[in-house]
Parts: sequence; C-alpha cells; structure tokens
Amino acid sequence: QVQLVESGGGLVQPGGSLRLSCEASGSIFSSSAMGWYRQAPGKQRELVATITSGNSTIFASSVEGRFTISRDNVKNTVFLQTNSLKPEDTAVYYCNLHSITWSGVYDYWGQGTQVTVSS
Repeated sequence: QVQLVESGGGLVQPGGSLRLSCEASGSIFSSSAMGWYRQAPGKQRELVATITSGNSTIFASSVEGRFTISRDNVKNTVFLQTNSLKPEDTAVYYCNLHSITWSGVYDYWGQGTQVTVSS
C-alpha cells in the first residue's frame, strides 16, 4: 500500500514562495508519474503540475513560469516550488501518485496541505 505525506504549506504574502514536499512510501515511486493538484473552496480539484518517471513535466497555464516540479527518486519525494504566489493560488494542494502496472492503473492521494496567499 502506498502512502503519501505532504508538507510545506502555510500562509504567505502575495509575491512570496513556498516549497511543497510529498514523500511516498513503497517501492513504486521511481516508476510512477507524480502530480500536484489543488482544490479551492467551492471549486473542483484541478491539475497544477505533473512529472513522469522520465522527468517530463506539464504545468497548468495558470502556474506556468511560476511553479516548478521536481522529484528525488532516492528520497521517494516530489517537490513543488511555488513562486510569485497570488491570492488565487490559495487552495488545498494534493499530491498524486499514478502507477500503471501489469495488474492495472492505480492512483494514490495524500491528505493535502493548505496554501493561503494573503496580505
């Protein structure tokens, strides 16, 4: 069973930065795609960024150029560096592990970490 634990959220002023981390248990991290999603109050969960096992990345247009995603396969950890934060970035940020195996496709989620951008 895979467990994901996020950290690094908090309250930050507009224009500030936060580095979110997500550590995964289990042995499938390095072969899995990882992603960050977010959900603001009253809105649907949306994709923020993904990184494949080969380090290819995709970003939502709303964060392109401000956020970066990276991974450390030794530490089983994925990072989301958020810069130039805006009030509209306020949301609960969730880590996702997407695994495709011979037995099927599996998605695992963390518990979420709150990011609040406010002056």
